Amino acid sequence: MISERDSETTFEEDSQPNDEVVPYSDDETEDELDGRQPGAELGPNQTSRDAEENRDPGKKDCSWQVKANDQRFYDQPGFKRTIFLCFKKSKYAGNAIKTYKYNPITFLPLNLFEQFKRAANFYFLVLLILQCIPQITTLSWYTTLVPLLLVLGITAVKDLVDDIARHRMDNEVNNRMCDVIKDGRFKATKWKDIKVGDIIRLKKNTFVPADILLLSSSEPNSLCYVETAELDGETNLKFKMALEVTHRHLQEESALADFDGLIECEEPNNRLDKFTGTLSWRNSNYALDADKILLRGCKIRNTDFCHGMVIFAGADTKIMKNSGKTRFKRTKIDSLMNYMVYTIIVVLILLSAGLAIGHTYWEQQIGNSSWYLYDAQDCSPAYRGFLNFWGYIIVLNTMVPISLYVSVEVIRFGQSYFINWDLQMYYAEKDTAAKARTTTLNEQLGQIQYIFSDKTGTLTQNIMNFKKCCINGQRYGDCRDAAGQLQSHPEQVDFSWNVYADGKFLFYDHYLIEQIKSGKEAEIHKFFFLLAICHTVMADTSDGQLHYQAASPDEGALVTAARNFGYVFLSRTQNTITISEMGVERTYDVLAILDFNSDRKRMSVIVRESGGNIRLYCKGADTVIYERLHPRNLKTEATEEALDVFANETLRTLCLGYRDISQDEFEMWNKKFMEASLATSHRDEALDKVYEEIEKNLTLLGATAIEDKLQDGVPETISRLSKADIKIWVLTGDKKETAENIGFSCDLLTEETAICYGEETSALLQTRLENQRNSAGSSPHSSLRMNEPFFQGSRDRALIITGSWLNEILQEKKKKKKKLKLKFPRTAEEKKKQTEKRRRAEAYKEQQQKNFVDLACECRAVICCRVTPKQKAMVVELVKKYKKAVTLAIGDGANDVNMIKTAHIGVGISGQEGMQAVMSSDYSFGQFRYLQRLLLVHGRWSYIRMCKFLRYFFYKNFAFTLVHIWYSFFNGFSAQTAYEDWFITVYNVLYSSLPVLLVGLLDQDVSDKLSLRFPSLYVLGQRDLLFNYKKFFISLLHGAVTSLIIFFIPYGAYLKSMGQDGEAPADYQSFAVTAASSLIFVVNFQIGLDTSYWTFVNAFSVFGSIALYFGITFDFHSAGIHVLFPSAFQFTGAAPNALRQPYLWLTMILSIAICLLPVVAQRFLSMTVWPSESDKIQRNRRKYLLEEQQWKRRQSAFRRGVSARRSAYAFSHQRGYADLIASGRSIRKRRAPLDAVLAGSGTGSGDTRDTS
Repeated sequence: MISERDSETTFEEDSQPNDEVVPYSDDETEDELDGRQPGAELGPNQTSRDAEENRDPGKKDCSWQVKANDQRFYDQPGFKRTIFLCFKKSKYAGNAIKTYKYNPITFLPLNLFEQFKRAANFYFLVLLILQCIPQITTLSWYTTLVPLLLVLGITAVKDLVDDIARHRMDNEVNNRMCDVIKDGRFKATKWKDIKVGDIIRLKKNTFVPADILLLSSSEPNSLCYVETAELDGETNLKFKMALEVTHRHLQEESALADFDGLIECEEPNNRLDKFTGTLSWRNSNYALDADKILLRGCKIRNTDFCHGMVIFAGADTKIMKNSGKTRFKRTKIDSLMNYMVYTIIVVLILLSAGLAIGHTYWEQQIGNSSWYLYDAQDCSPAYRGFLNFWGYIIVLNTMVPISLYVSVEVIRFGQSYFINWDLQMYYAEKDTAAKARTTTLNEQLGQIQYIFSDKTGTLTQNIMNFKKCCINGQRYGDCRDAAGQLQSHPEQVDFSWNVYADGKFLFYDHYLIEQIKSGKEAEIHKFFFLLAICHTVMADTSDGQLHYQAASPDEGALVTAARNFGYVFLSRTQNTITISEMGVERTYDVLAILDFNSDRKRMSVIVRESGGNIRLYCKGADTVIYERLHPRNLKTEATEEALDVFANETLRTLCLGYRDISQDEFEMWNKKFMEASLATSHRDEALDKVYEEIEKNLTLLGATAIEDKLQDGVPETISRLSKADIKIWVLTGDKKETAENIGFSCDLLTEETAICYGEETSALLQTRLENQRNSAGSSPHSSLRMNEPFFQGSRDRALIITGSWLNEILQEKKKKKKKLKLKFPRTAEEKKKQTEKRRRAEAYKEQQQKNFVDLACECRAVICCRVTPKQKAMVVELVKKYKKAVTLAIGDGANDVNMIKTAHIGVGISGQEGMQAVMSSDYSFGQFRYLQRLLLVHGRWSYIRMCKFLRYFFYKNFAFTLVHIWYSFFNGFSAQTAYEDWFITVYNVLYSSLPVLLVGLLDQDVSDKLSLRFPSLYVLGQRDLLFNYKKFFISLLHGAVTSLIIFFIPYGAYLKSMGQDGEAPADYQSFAVTAASSLIFVVNFQIGLDTSYWTFVNAFSVFGSIALYFGITFDFHSAGIHVLFPSAFQFTGAAPNALRQPYLWLTMILSIAICLLPVVAQRFLSMTVWPSESDKIQRNRRKYLLEEQQWKRRQSAFRRGVSARRSAYAFSHQRGYADLIASGRSIRKRRAPLDAVLAGSGTGSGDTRDTS
């Protein structure tokens, strides 16, 4: 029997996730989902058809109306929204971007409000108010006011500096210029002044300022080429195309000024790849889709100018909608520190209450009966005890360290500048330095447990290089001379014989060049001819140079390689292609282009050659090509061996083949092809079926090997971070095969790694979930079994999962709402059942998500591919939620912003075209490899310094404050202070602050080189070993013992003693000076013992603080200052009189020795008997330094010759430009002849690119 609960969570059998497609957009409506078949991939024309079918302006998703050149249109009441009471504002956002927090008017009140939200600051404000009440004050008001003003002032200045930087960045963007039609003419206008409905003109290499509808451009059919590096980090060009009607009628300035079209479209949303709307103009409606929209952040490329109409501006643009909610980030230490401050406040209240009770008792027993203590106030002992409670709150207030927060801010500020100044994190190629964009998270860098990384532009350079090839069973690409002999020293091939060579192509096999030049091998000619003709690349010329526009960098690399080897793609028309073959230009008729898609994994062209024969050229993944080869191919085994060799070197492979086609066969096939092309439904499926009929019986030509170039140092960085027990997950929108290939390239995956895919993962999780349901409420032994690992054995494992499977497994998949016939009114029982059903479904969903995180965390590496920006953030959030782990996300595009904001630490890769990720990040630098230094050096040092600082800070404050408590037992619990008021005021500010600040800024247990050499040192921070509640209470106990020694040793020594001159040195003021002097020596020598890295500055700060104490004390105790301020300085002559007594110096030396000698002994024993790993490394640092000098840096440990796997080739994420080429829309009507363009190169080729 199948229960109801089973049916709720069992996955749908008929909706198997598709690994090739990115799942639904982040906020698709139910209606949109209803219209999509499960797992189906949208064809290139589907969006337009969807737009045409959903043209009802009254629909909820088409409620956004934009009218061109008519700002009064937006003043209608229907376009206003209420912001407060009766105040209304336009629902259309302005184009100005605002990231700053303050302005000159709001800075002071807002900043003070934010600062007093901190418990400690508010506590001291209350304390200051209490000190102004004469009946309870025991300390002067200035003892609290001076430190409080210092804390508030320093924090305010830091916030002001940060906000000024944000103002500057906002102004830089908002004040960019753009041409906007105003009063019938194009006028230069600032971005911030652009409004919805404006008509704007954009020029080549400028950024798009808002989301705009493309109206026309300088290109044929108003094509516009854009680079989306700002959005997704990819630098390959994508094209957009205007409506035919706007292309024809909106080219001139006057026509654009008179344009009055009305757009009705969806509300602003975060769907980068989807847009639905209608343009109403001249009594006609025109469907709009994403191919006609230019998004803010794109860059205009290879298009002289274009015109557009603003649809979404500022905060409504898709790039801003994708940036996610800005989260306030705080470190684990921050949270722990706050809890410790709360603990101290509770302890303070309890101590004050206990001492107040003691005073009440003392008053009853002694105070009332002692006539000489009468103060003319007839108050009851209970009331006096109540007043003393507040008195002790004031006296013991230094237990809550007011200077703690400002000291922490100063340390973080300094550490941030050390990151900014680190020359070893400076990327010279892009002139990009590392930058700490926040100053509050430095120590968290030393506690990272999970890293979530984007792939494209983060791990890779998104640059493809042609490295090797196999032609007719012969491998080429090794370092060989012209005779085919291997060379020990690589010598670059000279391509100067080829006028079309691009000068950047590197190749080292001279033998292949000789074979090409000789022309003896027909297969070599066919091989490179195929590369030059079988593609959807488009050519363009500028500044006398030939440039290619490719749908993917892979395809661009192959055409560029053919170009350098002498087979140069020059131009194309709608049905011809012109190629220079070893200097001879020929034009071929292109009969058909069989474009690539992610299911076919191949593309073909059918061309008619000069002799009239028809030939099909095909390239694709090795698996699909081998399935379609003629049985009599002779070189399959040799090519298979070459593919294995290339795979060992982690190169991306591709097979090439061809076949001759008779005229009759082509004509029959072409008839089917035309029918499929004109199909109104399921066009893509029909075309794929027709393609299958012709792509068969191929003759194998060979294979290519392309390197998907990683950034420098990526494998070494990942290896080092793994040794630091940091798990690395790759979250990418790329294809599964591509992501897997990069995983092998950068050593995330190895040949020994057992890879678990989506289907297997789903089965494991489903089994675990069923077992958990069945064991619910059963014996405790079964629940223990539920916590067993998913994988048995210690084998290295990795998880590779696609976005579709991720939605399926995490039960995030949006399902069609079923229209249920409900009974009205619904009974209470039915409502209860519905509520219970929903609650149970949520519980199962949460359990499934927890199980997934547990399973994924058992794997050494996780790769999530074909995921949306929202899914990236969701994966990070799940690990934060269920593992309570510290996470770091690193990326370079706008699609990574949500993930960067969700993680505890966000890192942006700067120096690329896209800066959106950097603007949202906490730290930025130019290359992924700098991440190891950021974490293992700066992060670890920051964590160690901060922990050492906090432990010592709490210690010195307890040692200072608890002396008052011991003194209370000898003064009738009267809340009298054990020290002078001015000593209490400046103790934390001057006498003990500088040494600990310098330790927090400069201390290091081992050098940066040793930190990188021994990554295992990093685990201290991950396990919170250096600062936790245990360490806090140890500091409290240490401070309490120190305070006991500082009080009772002088007390015992003075009890029955007499000075040399017959004066009694045991008066209150002498005792206060002795205790204070002992305290200053002890706390400053203690920080000396805690310092691992001594410099002149540290030594000066320790001894300078002691000297400063004596200098200020002698000034405050002088007769001169007492004469000027008699009520404020009452310890006249106390220090000079007391400190000339040798007896007191001996007392201080005894106190200091008893405090510090046990600490010295404990440190000695721990370093010799129980040394930590850093102690061992410190002990052997000279040996390691010698090894470092002798050791020569080896070549990158890049895995070669190990893997037996094959990489799958990826042309692009979507279809190429085949539809565009076949339609003729991309071809210019007039072109300058190539011989005119390349006249300086000595070529005399004719104009083969003119279609007329």
